[in-house]
Amino acid sequence: MTLMLKDDDEIVERYKEYHRKAWPEVVSRLRENGIMEMRIYLLGRRMFMYMEAVDGFSPERDFPKLAQDSRYREWDELMRTHQERAPEAKPEDWWAPMEEVFDLSSQ
Repeated sequence: MTLMLKDDDEIVERYKEYHRKAWPEVVSRLRENGIMEMRIYLLGRRMFMYMEAVDGFSPERDFPKLAQDSRYREWDELMRTHQERAPEAKPEDWWAPMEEVFDLSSQ
């Protein structure tokens, strides 16, 4: 999935700092929701999120469940003040899904 950070160097640095010290409640909630691995990469303002989840995990169904937790919701609202949709995103997407074009493990 991809997303953009706002075009402001201070915001980009603040976002990185938040993620260096991610709130423990948020990390726990992600794991409880079936996300086993998550990495976010940054190039300029463009972010790419890689995620592994348990079998049967559905982003459309399971990501909204995270918002049931008030601390996670607080984190998400704070992070959104630093973010903006990628130009390619559909109106209903915040993190825009990306098409996989190569998987070394399948070769």
